Amino acid sequence: MQIISHRGYWLKPEEKNLPIAFQRSFDLGFGTETDVRDVAGKLVISHDMPHGGEMTVDDLLTLMSSRNLPLAINIKADGLTDKLKAIFDQHNHTNWFVFDMAVPDMLAYLNTSVNTFTRLSDVEPSAAWLNESTGIWLDSFSTEWYDPTFISNLLLTGKTVCVVSSELHGRDQSKLWTMLSKINNHTNLMVCTDLPEQATDFFKGKTL
Repeated sequence: MQIISHRGYWLKPEEKNLPIAFQRSFDLGFGTETDVRDVAGKLVISHDMPHGGEMTVDDLLTLMSSRNLPLAINIKADGLTDKLKAIFDQHNHTNWFVFDMAVPDMLAYLNTSVNTFTRLSDVEPSAAWLNESTGIWLDSFSTEWYDPTFISNLLLTGKTVCVVSSELHGRDQSKLWTMLSKINNHTNLMVCTDLPEQATDFFKGKTL
């Protein structure tokens, strides 16, 4: 299992998507999920509408300093495909994927051979371009609607599955983590969490 931090490894909410959280995450060996938008011709890290002055994608990859850790890029605006790919190519960073873009915009990423994850959730039971996607972003807005067999069957298709941990939606994560510990031996299984060190300790030694 791969564990990635959510908007960096932040210890205080105000650190989300800031250099201090990304630096902490990378120094501990965790990749991260983050949000990308465009402002004034630049691609910036911002979950909400940017105001200018935000950290850029180039800044993020410079901070990573050639560590090819996994990056999950939440696409918050249309039309970013070519510029985003060019920045990653410039930094020679290959361990990354995009997700959460609008469905029509998703086709541009697929056509450019960018690793693209489709979505499955309790409100999105049919995944767009499932066969063409390299992975699945598995979410649950109300409660975990899947079980280990469901996830294992997705993994058997050869796709990577990234599970959104429950605390990202304000729920206790212990039930989900216990469920995932039953399939923890899958190398293509990922968990996106606000608690990467706790997750590492929890799953340690729990492979089948």
